Amino acid sequence: MGEKFKILVVDDELPVCKSIASALAGDEYSIDTALSGEEALEYQEKKHYDAIIADLMMPGISGLELLKKVKENRPDTMMIMITGYPSIRTAVEAVKIGAFDYLPKPFTPDDLRSIVSRALTRKRVVEQKVEQSRILEDLPVPQGLHSIPDNSWVKVEDDGSVLVGIHHMLLVTIKKISSIEYPKLNETRYQGEALVRIIESSDRIHKLWTPVTGKIIAINRRIQDDYSKLYQDPYITGWLVQMTPTNLENDLKNLLVT
Repeated sequence: MGEKFKILVVDDELPVCKSIASALAGDEYSIDTALSGEEALEYQEKKHYDAIIADLMMPGISGLELLKKVKENRPDTMMIMITGYPSIRTAVEAVKIGAFDYLPKPFTPDDLRSIVSRALTRKRVVEQKVEQSRILEDLPVPQGLHSIPDNSWVKVEDDGSVLVGIHHMLLVTIKKISSIEYPKLNETRYQGEALVRIIESSDRIHKLWTPVTGKIIAINRRIQDDYSKLYQDPYITGWLVQMTPTNLENDLKNLLVT
């Protein structure tokens, strides 16, 4: 058995730390807990964790401040931010600073395990240059697209509708897609919540965040027939859903644009 991945869980509530540590317990991870950002920085200085899971809202050093300090000293540490306020603005701010992803409350143990698995897969493929990542990592994001970094993208069409798809850096961390669960036509999805669920061949479930609020008007059936097309062309023919946006101007302000 190889060396265990070192994970630090940071939350000012001890029961939350214990719950997260319990959900991740197993042979693959070595887990420590800290009850403050200050304590987390002391631990990180000694151990250099592979991943840190931290609540955004903490007294003293907040989750965002902790993120900034960790990334200044250990940019290779994968940071996962837990938030009870799943606003896209907070999430994108965290990702801009260097967070891998965010996990809105409430979440299930499976949600937690999936995002940690994906974070450590990302760390592994970047460090070891896994074959699949060599092509995808260097793939340019077309100009004019808006995105939730490393998760989803949105393109505004001439008729005012939008196309939404998977960011290539999310695909880097998914070995093989076995299925995708789409929303129903005419359903409304709100910015920052889950748009689709991507089920990996290992049964891990990954969530694609909704970049803009709107109503689902079409699903790309060609992708349903052949998921490999997502890896071949994620930004043109690989779109997943088409939406009629309802708050486009304001929603785009919260996203990154290439």
